[in-house]
Amino acid sequence: MYEFLVVALAVWSYVLVAWYHRTSPDLAAPAGPGPADPAGAAGPRPAGLRGLIRARGWGLLLTPVALMYAALADVNGGNHLVILAGIALAGIVMAFFPRLAAKIVPYGLLVLGIYGLVLAKWFHDGNNWQVLYGLVLAGAGSWRTHLVLPQAAVFFLAGLWLLVRVQAPGAAQVSDLLTRWRKSGRGGIASAQGLLLLVVVALVMELLGPRDWLGAQWVTATGAIWIDVVAAAASLVLVFRSRIWAATLAEAGLLVLGAYGLLITAFWPSVPGFVYGFAALTNSRDAIIGGALQGTALLALGLWLAPRVMVEHLAGPVDPELAARAKQLTQRVESLTQTRSDAVEVAVSELRRIERDLHDGAQARLVALGMSLQAAERLFATSPAAALALVTEAKETSSRALADLRDLVRGIYPPVLADRGLADAIRALALDSPLHTVLGIDLPGEVELPVASAVYFSVAEALANVSKHASARSVRIELSYAAGMLRAEVTDDGAGGADPALGTGLAGVERRLATFDGILAVSSPPGGPTIVVIEVPCALSSAKTSSC
Repeated sequence: MYEFLVVALAVWSYVLVAWYHRTSPDLAAPAGPGPADPAGAAGPRPAGLRGLIRARGWGLLLTPVALMYAALADVNGGNHLVILAGIALAGIVMAFFPRLAAKIVPYGLLVLGIYGLVLAKWFHDGNNWQVLYGLVLAGAGSWRTHLVLPQAAVFFLAGLWLLVRVQAPGAAQVSDLLTRWRKSGRGGIASAQGLLLLVVVALVMELLGPRDWLGAQWVTATGAIWIDVVAAAASLVLVFRSRIWAATLAEAGLLVLGAYGLLITAFWPSVPGFVYGFAALTNSRDAIIGGALQGTALLALGLWLAPRVMVEHLAGPVDPELAARAKQLTQRVESLTQTRSDAVEVAVSELRRIERDLHDGAQARLVALGMSLQAAERLFATSPAAALALVTEAKETSSRALADLRDLVRGIYPPVLADRGLADAIRALALDSPLHTVLGIDLPGEVELPVASAVYFSVAEALANVSKHASARSVRIELSYAAGMLRAEVTDDGAGGADPALGTGLAGVERRLATFDGILAVSSPPGGPTIVVIEVPCALSSAKTSSC
């Protein structure tokens, strides 16, 4: 067998050298961007041999997987020429078709894992020939035989992971199955707790076995294997269908198996069984020590799992409607927490703006007014003309201060909005717009001032963006109310391509609307049109009263 492996490595080395020479003109090429490769390479590739290896990614594993198959086939008396041809073919696929190689590797690992399970079963049943499986030479009574099962589990799990990683055929189904498993049952039972059922089933099969249950007269070795497979498959289906019931059966099995181990310790060899866990029930020392240690461990694990399973059962069945309502309430609380934070932030920003406008505008003018009047008071006796000029200047300053205060008040609540309502305030915005503006307003009642203010400033921001950035000739504003929802829509015929994430104006509008559970949506494909939709849940009232 070892001579055959040397020849196989030589064949593969020849393929590798041929591949290397075929790609050698590119070895000195500078590093540059390359297309994303499902085989494992993405983004810029380094130059030289490192770049070529990275470009093949997970496909490089095809050759070692092929060598493992070659070792197994040689032990089973396979044709050497066929095996060498297979290794050479694997090298060619790895070298020249890396994407295909990467998609083959997961299935090779999965088959290796399944074969390892069968091999471990054969070793357990007394077959003891030597075989090179993975990284160990098992069989012939060697302690390395116990490493077959762990390696099989590693191969199988690695195959599943790589299947999803390289998006090989079947990856979507595996991902969907894993997602369903994570969501199965109730949240109090962890995934690992449901999987304990597989451990319990394996221990039961190992301890008694189907031939011992049903009698050796008609159950063959192959039939016993099929019974084991069916029992394992049924357990796996239960784990995926209902994690809580899988954990319940696992807890009961752990308690029974733990107690059975203590019975083995006390009454061996009167109790039946072949192998208990890692202890062979062939001599008193192994039976007593193995039964005591493993029985205690299994009993402790079952007692640890029991209260967790009981809590889930005592909680009763989950009402889907109540669960949905609880989820909605949780989302609502999270939304209110966020909008409250945004409202506080908007209020603080507004107060800072008012303070800044007062400090830089009206306050400065009023200070200048006071200084002018004080200087005029001193000049009245000596220079009445100069004093009169200062009084005239103070009068102009007071007029500018009054205009600043009016602008400040208009920034908080525009007078037209407070005096005439949202509809007339939108009409005033349209009159001030430099673009041709078409209005479509259907508002049967009045809106409370805070909500009206939020919608007014949102429309004003949308119009300002149209005037500055859209290169539009006309704009349409529609304001309507239906089914408890106040809706404003601003549409322009500009160039489109607007992105709310690139600016701060619409982001501020969105935070302002979120305070009232409102939303802002923007549709702006390249070439236009740009549509800004504002929706706020609200109740209309008459012009005198408001219940919004």
